[in-house]
Amino acid sequence: MQITVLSGGVGGARFVRGLLLALRQRRSAAGVDGVSGGAESAPDTVTVIGNTGDDITIFGLRVCPDLDSLLYTLGGGVDEDQGWGRAADTHELMGELGALGVQPQWFGLGDKDLATHVARSLWLGQGLSLSQVTARLASRWGLPDQGVVLLPVTDTPIETHVVIGGDDGQERAIHFQEWWVKERAAVLAHRFTVAGLGQATPAPGVLEAIRGADVVVLPPSNPVVSIGIILGVPGVRDALRGARAPIIGVSPLIGGHPVRGHADACLAPLGVEVSAAGVAGLYDDFLRGWLVDDADASASYPAGVTVRHLDLLMRDLDGAARIAGAALDLAEQLR
Repeated sequence: MQITVLSGGVGGARFVRGLLLALRQRRSAAGVDGVSGGAESAPDTVTVIGNTGDDITIFGLRVCPDLDSLLYTLGGGVDEDQGWGRAADTHELMGELGALGVQPQWFGLGDKDLATHVARSLWLGQGLSLSQVTARLASRWGLPDQGVVLLPVTDTPIETHVVIGGDDGQERAIHFQEWWVKERAAVLAHRFTVAGLGQATPAPGVLEAIRGADVVVLPPSNPVVSIGIILGVPGVRDALRGARAPIIGVSPLIGGHPVRGHADACLAPLGVEVSAAGVAGLYDDFLRGWLVDDADASASYPAGVTVRHLDLLMRDLDGAARIAGAALDLAEQLR
């Protein structure tokens, strides 16, 4: 199968890791040698289109948090407790920068993690596109060997900002990362704005991955500042509307609450109900299938969307594979 996934960071990365396991399990069930029906099966390809709206330039380095979470998680180098950053990392450089009074200190970067950002910034400065840089980093982490193609949604630099109210009653905009990491989304967001989005174009291969897919999946990523940013790049939403493949989504909310992160604080400024049904409504112009938790089975969902319910908690890799397998099953039923 040709599977295309639109992904944010931690939740999306863990889902894709589970998807890869689910695909291996299915191939194993078909025969150790990959033979099914007397003919050798072609390898599955998973194309992951990653959100770049979280990107930030810090200490002069270009940091792409969602792309890096995908790289580290799929490459086996992520800090599992955090879901982001490198495992067993040290923070000597950040400590020294703090001693020198260099700000900001609220955005922690480990020493091994910094190597990624130095390399990315160096290659971008040499004229490579973000797609080309991401391909180099993906090779370092062995993603091609797993049948994974990682694409940034756009090579155009874009950055999400959050408009909040100041102490003087006047609105001001801060970078999304400051709101998300430093403020922990506790400051009321009035609205979100994405610098550069109107001029952005899909990165090479993005539209082709959507149009040529057998299945398109929206994992449990933030519907506003992850999936929403991907959909906001001109041309992406139109491609989804015209896709021949069934488009399956996995709710990021269980019982009206995000499993992790602050999706509720992002939905409120849009006036969207904080529920699995509310999120489905954001996608109802292209969504065909929707996986929700058992707790949300009785809600009313958009007409034309086939809903299936199951335990949606990704407690471990097997749990993620179970959910990913359910998404593939639903796609097969709708195809």
